[in-house]
Amino acid sequence: MKSKMLMSVWIGIVFSMFLSSCLDSEEPSQSLADEAAKLHQYITGLESEGHDVDTTALGVYYVTMEEGTGDYPEFGDTLTVTYSGYFINGNIFDTSKYSETDSTWTFELGDDRIISGWNDGMKVINKDAKVQLMIPSTLAYGEDGYGSVPPNNSLIFVVRMVDIKKQ
Repeated sequence: MKSKMLMSVWIGIVFSMFLSSCLDSEEPSQSLADEAAKLHQYITGLESEGHDVDTTALGVYYVTMEEGTGDYPEFGDTLTVTYSGYFINGNIFDTSKYSETDSTWTFELGDDRIISGWNDGMKVINKDAKVQLMIPSTLAYGEDGYGSVPPNNSLIFVVRMVDIKKQ
């Protein structure tokens, strides 16, 4: 019994080390001009591959990867999503797959603790849709950065809307 428990602890430690190595958050700090140039290059690359890049009124760029059904969410609705967050260079910095017990994240749209670009981007994703959001730092963590996100870094999220519960 004791050896099974020790083995479980050991497996948990190894798994945690593996996950932390996969979530490569080393991204350099940069100027706003450098960020804008990289974001422009990223979006131009998507367009050259035939993707239709659209923009919200607030300035979040997005590509609808898979169409969804039904109404779009509004502020106050409770949303359940799966997501992965990347830097422009492809390094992942966050994902619901490893940070949540059922790989989904549930939150209220419009919560002021959430970056404005995320709240704005959610309004273009209906149920079962999969969308790539490109959020400039001015709508994310800006010149200060936050946690593993350095200052002046655009964020890329691939989001699938699992459920929308109207307020």
